[in-house]
Amino acid sequence: MAASMRLLVRRVIRLSHRNINVTAAGVSARSGCCRGPSSCRCFSDDRSTHFGFETVPEEEKAKRVYKVFENVAQKYDIMNDAMSLGIHRLWKDTLLHAMHPQPGARLLDVAGGTGDIAFRFLEYIRSQQERQKRRAMRSMQTPSWQEISNNYSTEDEDGPQESRAVVCDINKEMLKVGKQKADSLGISAGLSWVVGDAEELPFDDDQFDIYTIAFGIRNVTHIDQALQEALRVLKPGGRFMCLEFSKVTNPVLARLYDAYSFQMIPVLGEVIAGDWKSYQYLVESIRKFPDQEEFKHMIEDAGFYSVQYYNFTGGVVALHSGFKL
Repeated sequence: MAASMRLLVRRVIRLSHRNINVTAAGVSARSGCCRGPSSCRCFSDDRSTHFGFETVPEEEKAKRVYKVFENVAQKYDIMNDAMSLGIHRLWKDTLLHAMHPQPGARLLDVAGGTGDIAFRFLEYIRSQQERQKRRAMRSMQTPSWQEISNNYSTEDEDGPQESRAVVCDINKEMLKVGKQKADSLGISAGLSWVVGDAEELPFDDDQFDIYTIAFGIRNVTHIDQALQEALRVLKPGGRFMCLEFSKVTNPVLARLYDAYSFQMIPVLGEVIAGDWKSYQYLVESIRKFPDQEEFKHMIEDAGFYSVQYYNFTGGVVALHSGFKL
């Protein structure tokens, strides 16, 4: 309930700011450009953005992006393998090793409908817990049965808070696919699914230790707003991690990658998913996304500290990381 009220307040404030800006623009247009009784518009109230290489009104982009992922949801994993030649699995594994989460950590994975990051997070936590138990048993050497009993009792009473992964995605079809995967893998403990917008997250402040968004932030209309939301929901000391396609740094690889992306991926989209237009957009959206340095500055401008990025596969993908103080 508290989260819903805060979300409502933020929406009212944001709408009031937009109304102020539009009014100011209208006054400027009338005083600076319009002469005589005839109507004119030197300034447009319509704010535009890109949808791939196409310029569209901001409100239209969100609808179009939703439709793209609604169309590709059922074939999303297959197309990821085709688009990256399977390397996306290694990129995601590397993200988890860089994250190195510990038992008790709370993860928010935004635009993570298919659950890839959340599943890896929970598996990593489980392996960490097993490793800690083995170390504890070795350190005990040959304890008495009473000592073993006392140890388990202490674990039950004073053990770390349960780790949780919350998958948040605006697209219900993507979440549906993720839930189906979780059921098939037998994953349920510590996992939640939430419909939510990256620009207006339905969570209270200071809730999560780690925020991840993998191959999703380039589809957000207002990236700066999504970064501010990430900062808000993270606890002090929490970590922001973003895995996203970026600018290839090797000239030879860049030419090969461009040829493969623009010529082969839409064809694969048509063959595998029967939808070349959606995959054409996905390719174009990669080209419109800021390069590594520019996106790093955007993360810093949002308020994160110790911001760094690491290139994978020659800059095809970059992992960006920052912390909330």
